[in-house]
Amino acid sequence: MRRSLVVAVLAAGGLTVAGCSAPGPDQVTFYGDGHTINVGPIGNCDLSNGVCSANPGAAGTLKMRPGRSVQISVPKDIAEGPWKVTAQFVNGKGEPQPLKEEIITSGDQFAYTVTPPTKDDQVVVVEIAQATVVSRTGDPNDAEPITSALWSLQVQPA
Repeated sequence: MRRSLVVAVLAAGGLTVAGCSAPGPDQVTFYGDGHTINVGPIGNCDLSNGVCSANPGAAGTLKMRPGRSVQISVPKDIAEGPWKVTAQFVNGKGEPQPLKEEIITSGDQFAYTVTPPTKDDQVVVVEIAQATVVSRTGDPNDAEPITSALWSLQVQPA
């Protein structure tokens, strides 16, 4: 079931990793229920040369109790541009709940907290997508966000 939740989060993310090994971007820090983990990207694209790499084994894992929040800290390279947080929860019966998505565009937000809707809900997946804004024509009015890196946290019930 956990793999299908990850696929659902990635598919629903709205920012797609550009199809394509460049040096990886910085790590993202996840903190939850007294535990911290630094995670490298599970997917990374250097859009200047079209070289991309995938590393699904880079996904982080934390054990957490239901109702606990996940705090996310991103480095300057991510915070300066648009980035997206996607979170999946299950309720006390283990039933998937609607995805929570937040796009951060302030250019100076280095942290975000994912909070379960109720004290019985469990965070199961948190994804961070770094976006790079590109224009195929060179016209800024034609620009669109493309995911250039993706980080994933898998939560195991404690």
